[in-house]
Amino acid sequence: MTALVGVTVAEVLAAGTQTTVQDLGGRPGLWGVGVPPSGAWDDLSFALANAAVGNPATAAGLECVLMGPVLRFAERTTFCLTGAVGAATLDGRAVRPGIVTVADAGAVLDVGPCGAPGLRGYVAIAGGVDVPPALGSRATFLLGGFGGLDGRAIQDGDRLPIGRTENLSAPLDVADRLPPLRDTWTLRVLSGPHGAPEHLTADALSALLAASWHVDHRADRTGVRLVGPAPQWARSDGGEAGLHPSNIHDSAYPIGGIMLSGDTPVIVGPDGPSLGGFVVPGVVIRADRWMLAQLRPGDTVRLAPVDAATADALNATRTRLLADPALALVTATAAAPVSGGIDDPVLARLDADGHRPALVIRRAGDHHLLVEAGPPVLDLAVRVWVHLLADELRATRLPGIAETVEGVRSLLVQVDETRLPLTRLAAILLELARAVPDPEQVVLDVREVTLPLALDHPAAHEAMARYQRLVRPDAPWCPDNVEFIRRVNDLDARADVFDIVTAATYLVLGLGDVYLGAPVAVPIDPRHRLVTTKYDPARTWTPQNAVGIGGVYLCVYGMEGPGGYQLVGRTVPVWRYPVNRDAGDSDEKPWLLRPFDRLRFVPVSADELAERRAAIKAGRESLNTRPATFSLAELRALEDSHAPEIEAFRARRQTAFHAERERWATG
Repeated sequence: MTALVGVTVAEVLAAGTQTTVQDLGGRPGLWGVGVPPSGAWDDLSFALANAAVGNPATAAGLECVLMGPVLRFAERTTFCLTGAVGAATLDGRAVRPGIVTVADAGAVLDVGPCGAPGLRGYVAIAGGVDVPPALGSRATFLLGGFGGLDGRAIQDGDRLPIGRTENLSAPLDVADRLPPLRDTWTLRVLSGPHGAPEHLTADALSALLAASWHVDHRADRTGVRLVGPAPQWARSDGGEAGLHPSNIHDSAYPIGGIMLSGDTPVIVGPDGPSLGGFVVPGVVIRADRWMLAQLRPGDTVRLAPVDAATADALNATRTRLLADPALALVTATAAAPVSGGIDDPVLARLDADGHRPALVIRRAGDHHLLVEAGPPVLDLAVRVWVHLLADELRATRLPGIAETVEGVRSLLVQVDETRLPLTRLAAILLELARAVPDPEQVVLDVREVTLPLALDHPAAHEAMARYQRLVRPDAPWCPDNVEFIRRVNDLDARADVFDIVTAATYLVLGLGDVYLGAPVAVPIDPRHRLVTTKYDPARTWTPQNAVGIGGVYLCVYGMEGPGGYQLVGRTVPVWRYPVNRDAGDSDEKPWLLRPFDRLRFVPVSADELAERRAAIKAGRESLNTRPATFSLAELRALEDSHAPEIEAFRARRQTAFHAERERWATG
């Protein structure tokens, strides 16, 4: 990074293991297009450090992992360290966490190792780390490559700009308010939104919450994997959503949600995926989410169920602490009681009536509701109905609503529950549901988007090979995902998979399925709906813009990262940030696809794809689009015209689906 003339700086002499710029609030409001909030993961430690040096809550600081940075301050500077920092020095003298410290010009701060116990440390500097905001926040999202310092971790030789210090609050030592760190943790959770008896047996849900878990080495800001007993399922598979009983039709996750990725619990982190197809039987309450940042591989974790009233009380205590740390000394680290029992996550139900599907409104943690419509099957009429309900909710402009994320048959709503209690929101949603128009009478103005697709792309095969080598050597979908898809759908030849993918017109049902504008889509024609299962456990690496199938859905991965869909090829970017105003995107949004776009693929070579990818990234080219419409009347006409073929295709597919599951059962 180049020097910043006339700006106070801290020079990075050594960057540490992975030190990033983060802020407290992150970037809310973009969960529906696959942009995670990011921000400081141990938000309690971070907020206390910021308060200690008198910064406003919006100021950015540093998050360190394993080993913190070495910084030299150009001018006299005030700072505070919190989190898992225990051996920091300033010019060789020990620095105590939570104590406001003044460094003279030229002084060197060595943050040192972070933990054990704990894993992450925090550095707050008076004035804040003053990097430019990206999509409304200074928080770094490493996988997306934006925020912080050019979307990356800091590097040796960087010069961190420090903001102005006029009008800051008085410094305040917070050492006595810092939360204790340990290697055995109790995470308080609210049950739901999913669970018994639809997905897990009642005994299995209790066992899940009573088990002792260990933190897997594959734990980072996207999510924390837990190792322990396998869940006991109440069903044999996920139907059209996938072969494994953990598979559901894609639905949005809350941060802190404990998703079951196959038989592996993964707690969604601040850089986690917004939309996915796995059961979520519990959510870590907001007051305890800071602990997730401090979990080290090998630590022991217990999940303690609490009721909603207890969660609200714990969150209120936490809010009071951060609102005025000077007055909250006594309650800062006091242990709140853990209530017994498991709350029913269902807050309201509404029977089907006419064009309105049956409705279930579920608590999804302490500040989210999940609305599920219709039975757990793919029904495009239900998808359109959910979209119309979301539009009705957005039109109310209710205070306190932070996010609305549409899934295949669901709607996740995030709220400030102190302004809009979840029970009140559930009642409002019931009233809105009664007013949703008939989706059969609606015509949506959309676009038809044609994307180049390199089938059998080498990067897709590299992902398969890495998975088989490093994660699961015996996976039935390896070494070749396409052959697995052929077998599960009883197709005659491997090329038939590619023929169907390129013949289909897909309908984009949601964005953010594995990050950054990534679409989850389904073929409009039922004869093109191949079905498969998702990886179990998920991949740890997927190439950017890989194209895969999971359940009956197709996804284009928005960026490099984890994933579970069976890969068939690779296409061009569906996300471009920063936006190039000369590339034809008049709305200037970085996500290039929209809900209900009609999506088609044209085969190209890997070399041609590389050229197209480079052109779109550089802003020299945009997506190939034209105006179009979508209506359920179109689908009904297609179903009526080809009913015998559709039924034969489904029957053959279902037979092969069950045969594959029998192969798994018999080994």
